[in-house]
Amino acid sequence: MKEADLMLKHPLAKYLRQERMPHIWCEGCGNGILLNSFLEGLDELKQNLDRIVVVSGIGCIGRAAGYINVDSFHTTHGRAIPFATGVKLANPNLKVVVISGDGDLFAIGGNHFIHAARRNVDIKVICANNFNYGMTGGQYGPTTPLGSWTTTTPYGNIEHPFNLVHLAAASGAVYVARWTTLQVRRLKNSIKKALQKEGFSLVEVISPCPEIFDRYNKLGTAVDVMKWFKLISQVKHGYDPAKAEVAKNKIIVGEFVDIEKPSYGRLLREMTANVQDKLKGEK
Repeated sequence: MKEADLMLKHPLAKYLRQERMPHIWCEGCGNGILLNSFLEGLDELKQNLDRIVVVSGIGCIGRAAGYINVDSFHTTHGRAIPFATGVKLANPNLKVVVISGDGDLFAIGGNHFIHAARRNVDIKVICANNFNYGMTGGQYGPTTPLGSWTTTTPYGNIEHPFNLVHLAAASGAVYVARWTTLQVRRLKNSIKKALQKEGFSLVEVISPCPEIFDRYNKLGTAVDVMKWFKLISQVKHGYDPAKAEVAKNKIIVGEFVDIEKPSYGRLLREMTANVQDKLKGEK
């Protein structure tokens, strides 16, 4: 290979379906940072790509499933987690990752999220939280901050948003973290930790939506939003998730939950083995 070709080759090229590049994301969108952090995590852990499955739902970040060079599936709206659950139970040797958005996971998919966390299904959820439905027109969603302007809240949002890390922790997740797209190294390290945990994990990624949410709420350019993230982010590891705010003047980031407990899949396999042994003994 010529030296010029080597210089042009992306260091993470083997993880990407290059025929689908360039991506569709807007300039300044945080989805590229999220995807890069995930791929770097895979690379540093030397993960076997034949054992990775990525599942997504509908939304801008849902395109990630089609860009990553692993087995993947782009589900219908809100159904990424039940599909991922089925994949993991069918083949426990796979590492199953859901990459989707706040609306997909916590509005129409909210019930699935709660019960997968409660059951401690061994899947890893990476949520791109940009506070709105960016792909379908900028409607408000379950994480839209109070008072924010969206296409469906022209007088300001009056619904209280979910605190995603509190919801995940209260539902039973074994690993819960939140970062903005500014803290790329910490985000990558949290993704790596989630990939190595047994059980249900959530990594929330507060991400810019420069062309819709940020523009309509006069937050400035993507660079301005990153400066805002730097100014208001407070790292508080082990902090009470119920108090981990996402507000205009403060975003609490960090690792909030890191515990151990048996996953649903492990308990299912143990129960099946016990039943089979009992049936053999009765013969």
